[in-house]
Amino acid sequence: MALSDYANGWLIQRTDLAERTAELYRHVLDKHLLPALGTSSLAGLNPTIIRSWHTNIAKDHPATASKAYRLLASVMRSAIADGILLTSPCKVEGAGTEHAAERPTASVEEVESLSRTMPEHLQIVVPLAVWCQMRRGEILGLRRMDVDLKQGVIHVLQSRTFGMDGKSIVKLPKTSAGRRSIAVPRPVMKTLIQHLELFTAPELEALVLV
Repeated sequence: MALSDYANGWLIQRTDLAERTAELYRHVLDKHLLPALGTSSLAGLNPTIIRSWHTNIAKDHPATASKAYRLLASVMRSAIADGILLTSPCKVEGAGTEHAAERPTASVEEVESLSRTMPEHLQIVVPLAVWCQMRRGEILGLRRMDVDLKQGVIHVLQSRTFGMDGKSIVKLPKTSAGRRSIAVPRPVMKTLIQHLELFTAPELEALVLV
């Protein structure tokens, strides 16, 4: 069986994947995996072939190479579980590990400067991310009803992201830890209230950021 046939079927059957994840896997398969390896049979793949393929991508795009390798390794594990392969050809040490550069810590002055530099209707993003430790998707999914003005608390109940076609995708938190309440510092709450008054629709389900 060719890798393209098995991998395409594998992805179709992965109904457990979130929409955005399935879309990302489809992109990685079509752009980085199948053009180079798709016509190879599963049994014909070996560590030497996989190492050469990974190296070619990693020369210019190391993070992409790691993601593609992890996806291929996952497909190979399923092929073993299905009884098609006895062992995986993905044996390239460290190929699935991303080595991100150490990120510097911004000073308070830099955070405030960044916030001022943002368009007025997006300035609230910076304090929510920095002082409330909210993720991008959580900020984009925040609704008026999720902000408790009396208690000074934000309830994280959903997240919002976008597909490659630009379509908005709303998701519930993956874990109970993701569904949480955040105490908002008073200066941030003051800024958030101003944002709600100026830029957020009055409906309870209106998104804070549009």
